[in-house]
Order: sequence, then C-alpha cells, then structure tokens
Amino acid sequence: MDAPSSHSWIRTALLAGLAYLVIGRAFALPADHVQVWRLAAWLASGAVFMAHLGHERIQLNHPVRAAASHAALAVALGGLGLAVAGMVHSLTAGAPLRVAWLLALVAWPAITAIPAFLAGLVAATVMARLAPAPRAK
Repeated sequence: MDAPSSHSWIRTALLAGLAYLVIGRAFALPADHVQVWRLAAWLASGAVFMAHLGHERIQLNHPVRAAASHAALAVALGGLGLAVAGMVHSLTAGAPLRVAWLLALVAWPAITAIPAFLAGLVAATVMARLAPAPRAK
C-alpha cells in the first residue's frame, strides 16, 4: 500500500472520532426534550459510522476486518474524547479528581469500541456482498 492511502485511514478515523465528540457534546446541551436529542445524537453518530465504513470499503478498498477496526478506533477516540471532556467539566465545576474519571478514560473507549467493531464487521460484510470490490487486474 502506498504512503498516502496508508495515512488516509488514520486521518479519516481522527475526523470521525472528532465528529463523535462534537455530536456527543453538542447534543447534550439542550435541556428540553432530552430523549429526542439523545435519539438525534444516536442517528447522527450512526450516520458518521456508516459513512466511515463506506469510505473505508468503497473509496479506500480496505478489507472488511480492517474497515471495521478503523471504524471502531474512531468510535474509541470519540469515547475517549467524551471521557476527557466529562472529566474536565467535572474538574472545572470544582469537583475533586475521582478514580471513576480515571477508569472512564479506559472504560469508555473499550465499551464503545468493542460493539462498534462487531457492528462494523456485520455492516462491512453486508456492504461487501452488496457492492463487491473490483478485482485487481
């Protein structure tokens, strides 16, 4: 694999992870109709996830497992970003640093990445069956 495309998936994962962080923070702000905003955040995150998988499979032509792991990495980065943002918010509100926040720095990425990888495997497999990659000549 050439250098530009090998780094392209890293940039894409970082951008998707940033999108998850922005979605998580922005959709948490409205105080009214919390369930509606939470559902909207799930839908927006799902759209980012599927767009990321589609980019990995179709444009970058990565295999199913690689596409799923790259998408799961992006989800884990978003989870880490949300854990850091929550910890910073707690600290700026005057709360002491608690062990729970330190655990969240490990737990949130793991709790989000594992199901994302499994869902990514399923979704990327379906994508591969619906639109198989062109064969190399």
